[in-house]
Amino acid sequence: MPFTKLQHELDARDAQGLLRRRRTLDSAQGVRITVDGKAYLSFCSNDYLGLANHPQLIAALRQGAQQFGAGSGASHLVSGHFRAHQTLEQAFAEFVGKPEALSFSTGYMANLGAVQALVGRGDTVFADKLNHASLNDAMLLSRAEVKRYRHNDAAHLAQLLSQAQSGRKLIISDAVFSMDGDIAPVPELLALCEKHDAWLLLDDAHGFGVLGEQGRGVMSHFRLTSPRIIYMATLGKAAGVSGAFVAAEAVVIDTLLQTARSYIYTTASPPALSVALQASLQLMSAEEWRRERLQQLIRQLREGLRGLPWALMESSTPIQPLLVGSNEAALGLSDSLRARGIWVPAIRPPTVPLGTARLRITLSAAHEGTDVAELIGALHELAR
Repeated sequence: MPFTKLQHELDARDAQGLLRRRRTLDSAQGVRITVDGKAYLSFCSNDYLGLANHPQLIAALRQGAQQFGAGSGASHLVSGHFRAHQTLEQAFAEFVGKPEALSFSTGYMANLGAVQALVGRGDTVFADKLNHASLNDAMLLSRAEVKRYRHNDAAHLAQLLSQAQSGRKLIISDAVFSMDGDIAPVPELLALCEKHDAWLLLDDAHGFGVLGEQGRGVMSHFRLTSPRIIYMATLGKAAGVSGAFVAAEAVVIDTLLQTARSYIYTTASPPALSVALQASLQLMSAEEWRRERLQQLIRQLREGLRGLPWALMESSTPIQPLLVGSNEAALGLSDSLRARGIWVPAIRPPTVPLGTARLRITLSAAHEGTDVAELIGALHELAR
């Protein structure tokens, strides 16, 4: 039976500490959650600004559903493009300082659509080795030649770019790396684009809402702009809802609308989500205290975890990875925290390189200093 081989593969994953398991939330997303019937203090959500359960977003979602219904009913190019979608795309473009924007159902679909629409056979994609899986899949499916450069190594990238002789050149990189929490050297990447006549696609899934003035993202963080930048951000993390958008020059957005398969051949997201996201943009813009709170909590955590046998990786973002090493040790530490009512996930290969299993601690503006102190105390107790 073919199922026997599948079961052997699953058993092998389990033996290596790599088997993934889902846990079921019985509450809304937040700092205090209920999972499989048990209460936890959570440090594992990407809800960085604490907006996922915000009453204004819930009210906007309800109003959007009353006005536009529960579903979109069709793809954008058939009859599923609502006024709420259009208004939101215009708001996103203005928010991040780009001429136009196009909305996608997920960040994964946005990356697949953008990369495959812009490059193909005869072109070259240059990719950071620690990029998100969606960027990796997108470059492979594009059929362009792929060259991967060492993580955040602009000198290595320059060497690879100098070897490309013809075709379009596209550099793709996470803006904030989801498992390390560090920020890409965007000014250096953009300078290389200028020198070698390339595009730069930035996946700012974990920077949008967190970095820059009013949370406008990594371009604002570095105070730069360029028509060469194709900017993607997701809306289920700091924005607290769902979806993604790509913002770029009009000719790029028009090209995506015509040729991005993950945009053309899928049902549009419910327009009510776009109404909720408009409320999210307003909160992100107006409430700077959320980003200030995050920075306070980051400082508190980093100071409090000094002296542990596990190294806290360098990061100035809400993603604070605690490097443990083996899969078994990371799982054991995560389980020990869970037994104390604290939920921090263990991240293992292939999501991270072999031998670098870690706890991925994520902070939210909804956390209090006492929450962080509780986590710090538990980790020091477990270290003893």
